[in-house]
Amino acid sequence: MKGKILIVDDDKAHLSMLQTLLKTLSHSTECVTDGEDAIHKAGQNPYDVILMDVKMANVGGMEALRKIKEFNPSIPIIMMTAYSSVDKAVEAMRLGADDYLTKPLNFNELKLSIERATRHLELSIENARLKEKILSELSFTGIIGSSTAIKQVIDTAKIAAPTDATILISGKSGTGKELFAKAIHNNSNRKKNRLISINCAALNETLLESELFGHEKGSFTGADNRRNGLFLSADKGSIFLDEISEMPLLMQVKLLRAIQERQIQRVGSDKTINIDVRIIVATNKDLEEQVKKGHFREDLFYRLNVINIIIPSLRDRKEDIPLLAQNFLAKYTSKNKKIIKGFTPMAMDALAKYRWPGNVRELENAVERAIILCMGQYISEKDLPLNIIKEYQPEDSFQTNLSGGGKSLDEIEIIALCETLKQTKGNKTEAAKILNITRTTLNNKLKRHHLNLEKILPTVHN
Repeated sequence: MKGKILIVDDDKAHLSMLQTLLKTLSHSTECVTDGEDAIHKAGQNPYDVILMDVKMANVGGMEALRKIKEFNPSIPIIMMTAYSSVDKAVEAMRLGADDYLTKPLNFNELKLSIERATRHLELSIENARLKEKILSELSFTGIIGSSTAIKQVIDTAKIAAPTDATILISGKSGTGKELFAKAIHNNSNRKKNRLISINCAALNETLLESELFGHEKGSFTGADNRRNGLFLSADKGSIFLDEISEMPLLMQVKLLRAIQERQIQRVGSDKTINIDVRIIVATNKDLEEQVKKGHFREDLFYRLNVINIIIPSLRDRKEDIPLLAQNFLAKYTSKNKKIIKGFTPMAMDALAKYRWPGNVRELENAVERAIILCMGQYISEKDLPLNIIKEYQPEDSFQTNLSGGGKSLDEIEIIALCETLKQTKGNKTEAAKILNITRTTLNNKLKRHHLNLEKILPTVHN
């Protein structure tokens, strides 16, 4: 069946004719003879289209149209009348009618009108489905990496996301804790509502309490008006408390009460307010160690530590560095309107061997800087920050390949191809990504230079 149509007409003969006609078009139908019944039916049942007469004995079509659109503005309504007038047609359209047909109805006009109405509805449903699919499938794609370490973390986050469990995200600064918090929210049942974020280290105790729970007018100096806090703003959604280890102990007590009782109190008020919020917190410190030192409440720690997602440092997932670097290259070449094809093997080798104390954030900054400074088609080691170069000890193969004067473009390309394929252990798809070319282009270049994996990686292919 194509769709469910409610027919509203006090002319029973016309009603029966429409019902028969619409069944031949594969629509299911329900019929009522008064606008009041139409309002009741539309409020209780989902219809794809309402086909309604203008003039009826009790409640007319115009009044029914107005009331139905008040509680369901998206439902398509087609008006019918035996007394056509421009004024009535204009009024119907102003009230939200999708079409205005004159009796006796032209079969083809009716068919086209219903098709337009249902097509609009189909597109709306399809758009909603596509949005749902994008949110569910793509919301973790901002987290770049193919290493076992990061895949395990993503798998855990995907399992936990659809639940309402409190999440504790641990990891060094710059590892992407907020990125994971956003991905978890976007994969949860709360994704249609807000994710509110706050850095607990950025505010003192008084301001933090006001930000989280709100305050009453006059509750402290400068409180000129009542204010709702972030917990109320995040109601039915999620709240992300970053750097939770920096929260003062007195505030930890109040947060614990909010989590346990699902209630908050504005500063300066004794009235409790119910909240429905999913809590995600993050820390760059070992909270268990903080508990031992007396800097963090043990009871709060156990309340927060329902699901602990530990994000590895970049040095523990070094195989992800080429993918991350290439992703940042695409991002910042576009932002800075530059054309840069990729990294030289030495530059990529330097990035792969650096210890990255600032983790992914430091890598992103290093690539952005290199793009700005780069004057050629490839980022070289000379474009990288000095602290990275100072730590870099190139392999003998690089020193041999690049020593002894200038190189032709073909020679440089051969070196780039060989060293990148060595770096990816012969994985052509990965090598093509690093070089910012397609796999077909990579194969063509190898063929032009008479190169193959047996020559480049003899120990693997012999």
